[in-house]
Amino acid sequence: MFKQRLLSSSIAMATAVGGVQAVAQVQGEQALEEVVVTGVRASLEKGLDIKRDSYQVVDSIVAEDIGKFPDNNVVEALQRVSGVQVTDRGAGEVNTVSIRGLTDVTTTINGRQIFTSSGRAVALADVPASLLKGVNVYKTRSASQLESGIAGQIDIRTQRPFDFDGSKVVVAGRGIYQEQADSTDPNLSGLFSNRWETSAGEFGALVNVSYAETNYRDQNVAPGAIIPFATEDAPANLNPYQPIRSVYTANGPEPWAVDPEYWGVQNWTPGLEAGLPNQPGSTVTVGGEEAEYMLSRDAIFENDLTGTRERPAANISLQWAPNERSEYLFEAFYNGYRNESFNTLNFSYVDFWGDASGLPNGGEFDYYEGTNVVKSREVAEAYGFTSGDLTKSETDSFVYALGGNWDITDNFRLESEVYYQKSEYEDSFIAMQAFRSAYGVGVDFNSGNGMPSWVYYDNPETTDVDESDLTDASQWTTSNFYDNGASSEGDALTFDLDGELDLNEGAIHTLRFGLRHDVRGASEASRDQNNEAPENYREMPLDSIDGLASVGSGFFDGRADIPTAWASTDGYYLSANADEIREIYGLPTESMRKTFEVEEATTSVYAEADFDTELAGKVVDGQFGLRYVTADTDMDFYDFDEDTDTGSKSSASASSSKLLPSLVTRLHITDDLIARFAYTETLRRPNFDQLNAFTYYQAAVTDTELGTATSGNPELEPVESQNYDLSLEWYFSDSSALYGTLFRRDVDGFVHDSARVVDYEGDTYVLTQPANTSNGVLEGLELGLTYFPDNLPEMLDGFGIQASYTALDSEQEIPVYDGQGEKTGMTDTPMFGVSDSSYSVVFAYDKNKLDMRLSYVWRDDFLYDYEARSFANPLGIYNDAETSVDFQASYDVTDNLLVTFDATNLTDEEYQNYYENQDIYNLNTAIYSRTFALGARYSF
Repeated sequence: MFKQRLLSSSIAMATAVGGVQAVAQVQGEQALEEVVVTGVRASLEKGLDIKRDSYQVVDSIVAEDIGKFPDNNVVEALQRVSGVQVTDRGAGEVNTVSIRGLTDVTTTINGRQIFTSSGRAVALADVPASLLKGVNVYKTRSASQLESGIAGQIDIRTQRPFDFDGSKVVVAGRGIYQEQADSTDPNLSGLFSNRWETSAGEFGALVNVSYAETNYRDQNVAPGAIIPFATEDAPANLNPYQPIRSVYTANGPEPWAVDPEYWGVQNWTPGLEAGLPNQPGSTVTVGGEEAEYMLSRDAIFENDLTGTRERPAANISLQWAPNERSEYLFEAFYNGYRNESFNTLNFSYVDFWGDASGLPNGGEFDYYEGTNVVKSREVAEAYGFTSGDLTKSETDSFVYALGGNWDITDNFRLESEVYYQKSEYEDSFIAMQAFRSAYGVGVDFNSGNGMPSWVYYDNPETTDVDESDLTDASQWTTSNFYDNGASSEGDALTFDLDGELDLNEGAIHTLRFGLRHDVRGASEASRDQNNEAPENYREMPLDSIDGLASVGSGFFDGRADIPTAWASTDGYYLSANADEIREIYGLPTESMRKTFEVEEATTSVYAEADFDTELAGKVVDGQFGLRYVTADTDMDFYDFDEDTDTGSKSSASASSSKLLPSLVTRLHITDDLIARFAYTETLRRPNFDQLNAFTYYQAAVTDTELGTATSGNPELEPVESQNYDLSLEWYFSDSSALYGTLFRRDVDGFVHDSARVVDYEGDTYVLTQPANTSNGVLEGLELGLTYFPDNLPEMLDGFGIQASYTALDSEQEIPVYDGQGEKTGMTDTPMFGVSDSSYSVVFAYDKNKLDMRLSYVWRDDFLYDYEARSFANPLGIYNDAETSVDFQASYDVTDNLLVTFDATNLTDEEYQNYYENQDIYNLNTAIYSRTFALGARYSF
């Protein structure tokens, strides 16, 4: 009985981590044919098999499952997995994946840890779905798996030639229409594989290539920050409706805030969690006296981002089995990224306090009922600017692997691999502003559904110009110029050795052990320069240089009463004429300067055991183990002084070690009902740029205040997490299951900025630097259902549903510091990126030659980020609830030809965020494209 269960578990785990070929080694070629999936129901069944037979808590998507969804990359494919949420939509796709609310995810390809350039993580959106055989999402980890990633591990599996009986050719293409960009883009892929029997053994070769191009358009509109203004009854040294500036900013006190001869001492402090009180009659101290204030926005703005992105990718796999007891593998994986985007911004300040009585509504204010918060107002002589910028970026990442596995005896197996990877990233940014002072503007900061509206007025006293026409380039004059760039690269050489020993007797039936040694290098460089326009250029109208001006159209699809077009500088022109523009602004063609380089050596060893026994007549099995990891990091950081044109270098080193236990046990209540408990420990190492040993000082503006300083922290320790999971899983048919998991994450040492007072060269500064000063707890519940009913009427036969629900509760304790750098206490906040609840529902229909799926994904609002404390009021930025509705259909025209239709974002959603109180503190509203695609796949 135990051996039979062991065999089935071995088969399933081999499939999960090693592909179909590993199954063939256990059961033979007949089993290889049995696990090939060719439909929605079969692919979901395969995912359930992996989940059921794995010791770890894991969810899986297999190749047909991904291919049947309208997914372009791994992130989009994962959003329907229970416990997985996606965010950071933009540029025609989603970019960030979190597991149970946490974004610290370790990504592997065929078990190999990968990264992008100098970071510790990979840009998952760069991995196309067309290259995938399957994806496993591990929510717990065994001792044999990588220790990093407190959220979990995503293992991407690609195809190999021994996965197929013989030759295999698959070519596929889709034309994807991006509605906002009004463009149809190609998504092409091809797989070519074969295997041969020779006198030297069996050989296999596979090449899988992919190319995707996307033209995108993202549009967003927002009111600015919330600041206090004087009321009509203004205090001394302030005019009616004048902004009340804060004392402290991120860079120290503002000069006007501490100079009594200017505007008087004004001492409200930004960065408060909930902001200043918004009840009518609330006061702040101005010039030593209490004065009433009103809260209003300081600006309004809109962005129109268009661009083109390309993603080439390829995978090569060579396998050789000289005999039945050994096999060798060479693989090369490449993914690239090319992006060119043009962003145009229209920005207007609405904080001027001048006389607005001559405007159409007489300069009136309108408040939200029962508050001192301004809902709408008019502003005269509103200063504003537009900006046009062009960003070019590219990434090239390569992974090369050579390895083998050997059956030393019938009971003892070894596997070893060495792999090298290199990833390079480079970008450039060039921008120019154009400014004007508008005659007047009338703005409603929330005209409905969280969106602002505003209109620019035409001055009735001028007849030769229409001041309400933002597309008139002659009204805009050239202003500041920005020329920046960055590059980064990383490489790693990794050696793995793993052994497995089958024991013939006793409850412990399998022992595993292994060694991993990794040497990682990373470096970054940057350039950064800007300048105001020289006098003879500053007064130059935007249309005075042929090609400099750009005018858009059709902004925001008519969804809000806002300007739909404006003139700005053309980013493409700036890029094409960069040397000429730099010369006008008196700037050199600046080269990159290295900012840091790091080398880190990590060694880990592990031992684990699988056990199988009986308890009260029930089968109990599982796995326990220990993993010991040690890391030594050597760092060199570089600082460049623009004034002296000299550089300096600072070096530091750090080391850490940790013993990580793991235990997973399963109780087989019945053949179909399984209870599972897991205790594991994981960690996250700090990003390399957080380790910068340099301290950068900025002197105080006055003798009565402290200066400010910022620094990294080479003494940062890894963040550690203790993880508990308890699940109950009911597999009530081959393709149906109901399961639930309770989990908890106790996280120690979150990195959060600390502040303290330091002395430097006789002066006193408040030093801000990252430190392991925060702890947190994440608790939650996952529920999942896959159900294909039996005995349905003929018309409904083939219908099924896949659904999941996740509830999360998080708390993070962070330190609070005052303006003098003194710690005043601790406060509790939710963890960033954690929604209280999320769910997905997929309705599937799989019958004969037709497959269809309609998926609905929803997640609750969540704390996304903190605003810059220099003007934050309130502090937290929350993303509103998000919805995604997608559809897919495919039809087998012949045994070889499949045609597809799919669509994403069918409900044409608007994505919003807000400050603390959504009704009165709305923030950004963005629209992204719907897509519609037609495609075909031919295989033989």
